[in-house]
Amino acid sequence: MSDLDATTPRVFLARHGETEWTKNGRYTGITELDLTPEGINQVTSTAVQLVGRGRLIDPARIARVWVSPRRRTQQTFQHLFGATSCDREGNTVTLTEDIAEWDYGDYEGLRVSEIRSRRKENGLDQEMEWDIWRDGCEGGESPQLVAERLDRLIWQIREIQEPYMDGSKAVDVVLVAHGLILRAFVKRWLRYSLDTPLPMMLSPGAIGILSYRNHDVDEPGFFIGMALPSTE
Repeated sequence: MSDLDATTPRVFLARHGETEWTKNGRYTGITELDLTPEGINQVTSTAVQLVGRGRLIDPARIARVWVSPRRRTQQTFQHLFGATSCDREGNTVTLTEDIAEWDYGDYEGLRVSEIRSRRKENGLDQEMEWDIWRDGCEGGESPQLVAERLDRLIWQIREIQEPYMDGSKAVDVVLVAHGLILRAFVKRWLRYSLDTPLPMMLSPGAIGILSYRNHDVDEPGFFIGMALPSTE
């Protein structure tokens, strides 16, 4: 069986563009920040190359779009699709906390080094460094809570895509969200626990792609590379 092509439903992961806290590595959950000018450039450059009729993300093939309700992700959605409408009969764009960034609680606005120092001062992590995938956030979300809401969204996506694994109807999905929650989504898509080591990187304004192996809804996978549609 060959690798998948565009007839198999896909899930596109769109990370929001740069913010001021993205630049300096601060954990940004519920804090409302605008995209920087560079962040806008990142998203619009991605849109020019990848979004539009006949391109990788073809609005005519999109069945659903889920967007985190944070301001930076809504701005990203607008710049990503711009004048290219992703609306069509049966298509909806939904704001949902299910794909909002991890709630960092007491760690909001801090860097990893600051969090680890604070926890050790409070008598935690004396034998092992803090790891958000394992330990979660004081005053915020645990990995279990994050997994629950992502699994709820994955179930909805499978409900939409499962009847059309043969490509008889275009049912691609787009998630516009945040760096950490999208990496968490990948782990749950692959049915890994959130504390499973899986080093991943997703640049601001970047697009990731998930799908299914062998046109089988029970074989979720991810693309490590994908050929772009022909421009001819």
